[in-house]
Amino acid sequence: MNSNNRASAVDEVVRQIRDLIRERGLSVGDVLPSEVELAAMFASSRNTVREAFRTLKAYGVAESRQNVGAVLTDQHQNAMRDLFSFAMEISVDAFRDIQGYRRLTEMNLFDLLAGHLADTDLAEMQAVNEAILTAQDAKRASELDFQFHRLLVDAAGNRTLSETYGMLKPVIQRLILAGKSQRLTLQTVVAEHRDILQALRARDRIAFVYHMDRHLSAGLEFISE
Repeated sequence: MNSNNRASAVDEVVRQIRDLIRERGLSVGDVLPSEVELAAMFASSRNTVREAFRTLKAYGVAESRQNVGAVLTDQHQNAMRDLFSFAMEISVDAFRDIQGYRRLTEMNLFDLLAGHLADTDLAEMQAVNEAILTAQDAKRASELDFQFHRLLVDAAGNRTLSETYGMLKPVIQRLILAGKSQRLTLQTVVAEHRDILQALRARDRIAFVYHMDRHLSAGLEFISE
């Protein structure tokens, strides 16, 4: 009972801090009142306020800075991504589900990309793709491979889609790394990416879907029991 009461008190202070942020129009970089000030404002103990701060930090909403205090941040995406990665069981089924999610997402990006894609986006994706060939190891190659696909998703201009894809980064990158560790050459990956880019340059929907499907399907062969 005491534990539940304490949790409720902390949740209430978190809510009050969120209300305070909205009422004062605070944004990223602004400093929150001190623990002492908040405790007085909310008629709460400093320990409860301190626990509330820890909750905000865990969700990437605030961080402590020396000689400054608690500062509002925008790290919730990273916090949620780390939480997701920690909680998710990395099994064969999970890998297959994630690859299925990627197929549903990336193979249906063409219409969004057609309306938002710029030459600079294509140039950046091409540069990242070519860098895969000179990656010093499989880990770096997998990072560049993920970056290529993240740029593709980001170029579609849908913030929610980008955030969701970013949350899955640890799992997707582990899936990609499995392929990089087993392939004798990275030429195939780079060539498949080039085909995708060429389809985008030509604004060829059929070619884009075909090459994306081929590329993502190839990755499934590296998921072993």
